[in-house]
Amino acid sequence: MDASFVEARPSRSASRRSRLAAHLFTLGFLLVWEGYSRTVEAFVLPGPVPVARRLYQFLTTYNLYKETFASFFHIFAAIALSFAIGGGLALLAHYAPVFRLAVHGRLSPFLNSFSGIGWTLLSIVWFGVNDGTVVFAISVVLTPFAIINIREGLDTIDADMLEMAASFTRSRWRQFVRVVLPALVPFIFATIRISYGVAWKVALAAELFGGRSGLGYLFNTARQNFDMPLILVVVIVIIAFVYGADRLVFTPLQARLGRHHHGSAP
Repeated sequence: MDASFVEARPSRSASRRSRLAAHLFTLGFLLVWEGYSRTVEAFVLPGPVPVARRLYQFLTTYNLYKETFASFFHIFAAIALSFAIGGGLALLAHYAPVFRLAVHGRLSPFLNSFSGIGWTLLSIVWFGVNDGTVVFAISVVLTPFAIINIREGLDTIDADMLEMAASFTRSRWRQFVRVVLPALVPFIFATIRISYGVAWKVALAAELFGGRSGLGYLFNTARQNFDMPLILVVVIVIIAFVYGADRLVFTPLQARLGRHHHGSAP
């Protein structure tokens, strides 16, 4: 019998057992949820069936898509802004060492130590209740991730490779585009992947307190109306977006980047 076949059988069997355990866990969670919902008032915790019915109603209305697009706008704008600012500061500290302490020893710890809710409340005072407040609050929280990741990428670039690049061209810009930027691709990807997940967590609070649109704003409206099924629908939708993007977009891209950089390694 082929050895590879013998080795593959336990792997497939283990995979089936793992999927079965996951399905049983989900089923058990739904049963516990249904059982507990029968012991409390509906406005405290509705059962899975009312929430599923509310989700279906919500998916068939324009309101969900309008608020979802608003949240995506807030998140993508904040990721782009934080990456541009954080990446620029990391590059500034790397190529102009006089700013290294200011960026990595002062600014990054300061931004990293304050909560997203705190920045949201401050931005409400500064900018009012609008989309700019939400984007600002998310961006400030995400900026340290860009600074730290790009710094790590710059510090791991091989000095011999940079020296070889300098021997081919004296143009610093060409060295950056042809050598430094490709070496930073995995760190750029890691920054975007981390920022996407964190942005949804911050966006919910920022839109709840300082926004006039988005899923967080819808969450707050449902809370004021004691619409508990809608609150749980918003939670489910956010989890679906984060989990789906991680499984369907980021994980395949990471595997592809891993194969590319492993294959290009000497």
